[in-house]
Amino acid sequence: MAMRLYLAVGCGAATGSLARFLSGYVIVSLLGLNALWSTAFVNVVGSWIIVVFATLTGPDGRMMVGPASRNFVMAGFCGGLTTFSAMSLDTFTMLFEGDLPLAATYLISVVGLSLAAAWLGYLMASRVNRLPVDRQSANR
Repeated sequence: MAMRLYLAVGCGAATGSLARFLSGYVIVSLLGLNALWSTAFVNVVGSWIIVVFATLTGPDGRMMVGPASRNFVMAGFCGGLTTFSAMSLDTFTMLFEGDLPLAATYLISVVGLSLAAAWLGYLMASRVNRLPVDRQSANR
């Protein structure tokens, strides 16, 4: 059982890291935006994903998944996708270069938007959890 959890987390982390890399490529290379947007994007999206999944698969959730699936998404994929360390490096670099207003705006914005995305994810998943269950299709 432990090996299954390790593999689930590792595969999820690899998938999440690849998704982070590809989103960075799209945002920076294809859209021509600053790399700060890429870091902000993955952190906000990852915050939404982890809360939606946690709410849908929690004790009152509508989805029944095992520990391996839960760890694949939450610890693995979301852990690989999001990047506190890159956000810290970006903020430190701005501070080191003397751009305190941009560093503060960036840090407050990313954390605030991540929390807002988490809240929105919770509201959305909670609403799904309260939907009536179609007993006829559940018995098929």
